[in-house]
Amino acid sequence: MSSTMTTLSQTKELFRRAEAVCFDVDSTVIKEEGIDELAKFCGVGDAVMEMTRKAMGGSVTFKKALTDRLSIIRCSREQVNKLITDHPPQLTPGVRELVERLHQLNIKVFLISGGFRCIVEHVATQLNIPLNHVYANRLKFYFNGEYAGFDETQPTAETGGKGKVISMLKEQYGFKTVVMIGDGATDLEACPPASAFIGFGGNVVRPQIRERCSWYVTSFGELVKELEKI
Repeated sequence: MSSTMTTLSQTKELFRRAEAVCFDVDSTVIKEEGIDELAKFCGVGDAVMEMTRKAMGGSVTFKKALTDRLSIIRCSREQVNKLITDHPPQLTPGVRELVERLHQLNIKVFLISGGFRCIVEHVATQLNIPLNHVYANRLKFYFNGEYAGFDETQPTAETGGKGKVISMLKEQYGFKTVVMIGDGATDLEACPPASAFIGFGGNVVRPQIRERCSWYVTSFGELVKELEKI
């Protein structure tokens, strides 16, 4: 356990007075893992799912896991667009209400994802989150639409990238209290610099996350309820 671990009541209080709330996307805001869906769509689902599981467990660096998985998928621009059209990402129940409530309270909402910007922007649009509040990895394509790698300069392409984004947001907007919500290891690692972390197990429960955070929820309704106390 980290020495900076907050208690349950402290975490709830930090959430209630947050100036910004940052959400992970895959398995948190949406039900699925975007990279696994893309792999399935491109016919290499099983090989990539196994690698995602390893990446989640934190046994390889994030950038290496991303590079390896994408070199198997090698999706074209056309395939990515078709995936979004044919299998749009499924929002997790309750997330729309939660984001709406945060916006009503004038709390800024950001999406910070190790997934792909083209998919995450689609999610942001559905939730009325401004696109300049989206931090995710960018796929690169050649002129003819073939896969050309990904932008390795994005902070989200690195291990610890979500924390880097949060530090940047604190600096840029002057936020004092930023809460991170997510299901995986990369989300938990973002606190600190995040003021508090809320573990989300509504789509998939990762025991190592549940054990290491003071507030673990399995539905976004629990967070909406907490905001009613403001």
